[in-house]
Amino acid sequence: MEEFKQVIIVRKDLRMSKGKLAAQVAHAAVDSVLKVLRTKPEWVYLWVEQGQKKVVLACASESDLLRAYEEFSKLGLPTSLIYDAGRTELPPNTLTTLGVGPAPSNILDKVSKGFKLL
Repeated sequence: MEEFKQVIIVRKDLRMSKGKLAAQVAHAAVDSVLKVLRTKPEWVYLWVEQGQKKVVLACASESDLLRAYEEFSKLGLPTSLIYDAGRTELPPNTLTTLGVGPAPSNILDKVSKGFKLL
């Protein structure tokens, strides 16, 4: 059976507190799933059946995050860029995270292999 997972990439240069980081990862995870439900609902169902595997990765900068977004998009994967509202630690509209999938792991790995675990 094909493996499914979700990938979240976080900007390390922002140095978010643990709570802020958790909130941004959660926003990316939820928004990404909602997008996949509209385009490839069968991927969500298979991912849920397999235990909802998630991998949280780190990138060095906004430009790295946007480059990853473009690469995942070229593969036809549903993606979700998360911009902070600016109510606590970060200025408004700061790009914080990228959520991708759930999607087949073998497709996600083509881009995600270039990032390290957070």
